[in-house]
Amino acid sequence: MSQYDESSFRVLKGLEPVRERPGMYTRTDSPAHIIQEVIDNAADEALAGHARHIHVLMHQDGSVTVTDDGRGIPVGLHPEEKIPVVVLAYTQLHAGGKFDKKSGNSAYAFSGGLHGVGVSVTNALSTRIAVEVRREGRIWGIEFSQGGSNIGPLEDLGSCGKQTGTRVRVWPDGKYFDTPKVPLGELERLLRSKAVLLPGVKVALDIEQTDGAILTKAWSYPEGLAGYLKELAGDQEAVCPIYAAEKYADANDSDFAPGEGAAWAIGWFPEGVSSESYVNLIPTVAGGTHESGLRAGVFDAIKAFVEHHALLPRGVKLQQEDACGRMGFVLSARLLDPQFQGQVKEKLNSREAVKLVSSQVRDPFEIWLNLHVDAGRAIAELAIKQALARQKNAQKVEKKKQSGVAVLPGKLSDCESTDLVENELFLVEGDSAGGSAKMARNKETQAILPLRGKVLNSWEIEVGRLFANAEIHDISVALGVDPHGPDDTPNLSNLRYGKVVIMSDADVDGAHIQTLLLTLFYRHFPALIDGGHVHIAQPPLYRIDVPASGKKRPARRLYALDDGELNAIRDRLEKEGIAADRIEVGRFKGLGEMNPEQLRETAMDPATRRVLPVLHAGGDRDTTLKLFHLLMGKGEAAGRRAWMEANGHLVEADI
Repeated sequence: MSQYDESSFRVLKGLEPVRERPGMYTRTDSPAHIIQEVIDNAADEALAGHARHIHVLMHQDGSVTVTDDGRGIPVGLHPEEKIPVVVLAYTQLHAGGKFDKKSGNSAYAFSGGLHGVGVSVTNALSTRIAVEVRREGRIWGIEFSQGGSNIGPLEDLGSCGKQTGTRVRVWPDGKYFDTPKVPLGELERLLRSKAVLLPGVKVALDIEQTDGAILTKAWSYPEGLAGYLKELAGDQEAVCPIYAAEKYADANDSDFAPGEGAAWAIGWFPEGVSSESYVNLIPTVAGGTHESGLRAGVFDAIKAFVEHHALLPRGVKLQQEDACGRMGFVLSARLLDPQFQGQVKEKLNSREAVKLVSSQVRDPFEIWLNLHVDAGRAIAELAIKQALARQKNAQKVEKKKQSGVAVLPGKLSDCESTDLVENELFLVEGDSAGGSAKMARNKETQAILPLRGKVLNSWEIEVGRLFANAEIHDISVALGVDPHGPDDTPNLSNLRYGKVVIMSDADVDGAHIQTLLLTLFYRHFPALIDGGHVHIAQPPLYRIDVPASGKKRPARRLYALDDGELNAIRDRLEKEGIAADRIEVGRFKGLGEMNPEQLRETAMDPATRRVLPVLHAGGDRDTTLKLFHLLMGKGEAAGRRAWMEANGHLVEADI
């Protein structure tokens, strides 16, 4: 039997955490991401205006060399750590030149994130790394081996004149990856995107062949983003000229730091095309809030153009998907402090990016539309055609619903749209929160049904007696679906909303209401869960007000879901140089305390909210049924008490 005492605790030091749990820090399907970290450092030098060439060499032995002509990594001793900075960069997590962004003290105003675990992760998952730095007239060399645990001496290799730059050769350790080879196609796409996003920077890839010959590929886009979008479109012709522009905040901008903004190319195609987005040159393959901002800005400009020229037929309402459904784009956003989902940075989460990109895009694009009226009309025609097709489909559903439809609940604030894909019903705890939600909602697509008190525990209620409860009756009528069992084939043709969102307070009572509603849906409306229609909103527990810090960073408001996120935000603000006593933290006691703007941003706006889908857990349905019966059955008090005694210590209840 294993002992559990003081000696059982193990402290992971240096790069050990990365080697123990590589999946927490990078992708493990291939070494592509650890090589990308090195390329991103070279690209950050180019973005800062210090490098004009990025060169990558794939060796026959599986290693990769990345070379740039930037400033070179500093090799002198760090003033506090008394270790060469190049050693810190490759051996310490959360160390780098991209943290201190206040008042221009950072070496990089714009970079691909603030995680600070880039090339140190590359080192941890490599058998060997050789770094050569050309800086201040000298060439310096250092090698790391055995996953960064063995550090060679920093050697002066001679004079280099006025040359500067960094050369890094990486030998990935195959035992950490599904395949030890860097996928050539993915590497080419990454380098091609750097060439697109860095005008005037030459990007080249050399591939060493088995016979020792070198195959060279180089990328250059004289047309910039517009040329790249044409390449993505292939043989498709755009319905009007591609619109490419860029706009960045200046020193007089009160909302954003100087240099924040975006460059973009947008075009409309008969079949649509795949689009790409980037933040500080990092590819965001899963999109994010900057893409939401682009679509919002484009839609507002098109809507204004259509209204100005009176192009919209009577009875037709444009929605964002009508205008942007066939739009292809390449978007490159610059943010001072980007927040990503996960270390591999596939999706941007920064809420302020929605306002940033939409505000930079909207006015220039509206001006362009009015200067190119034929192009504007072609885009408007495509959007109106989409809207008419959508409304026609919705009308077909409406005809099915008209016979014998029940009178909708009086307290339901219904939405205007009849498009099942767009429509959402929010089940909101309490009249107070319901009032805020009504003011915060998008009347076009979002409906509000306030619930008074707690819904009846319906686990053991017969179907015929369900409607005796007014709240359950109102939910069923509002949805347009009758109660049914797991083996029934319910008629969902009358379903009025594509999403049902449970929105309750972030406390124990709110969790209880969630449980009661989930019990209702699981027991009596299982087809809604099977179809992915049921969701749970996650309103934040804390509001963090951050004061302005100079012209580069205006005052802002952040939100934290729980204590863990609050601590993470505090750590990040401390890294930015904002003192803890200048930060105001407020705790929401309930949804009713939020004003409509706060509720919209955190729980209702699809671009910035957090909403979790309710899905069946994998495995045996009998297990789920038994757990529901244990927790919700009236005759299971003794079993519940035993279960709580066994598992109660796992819960931190906010009572």
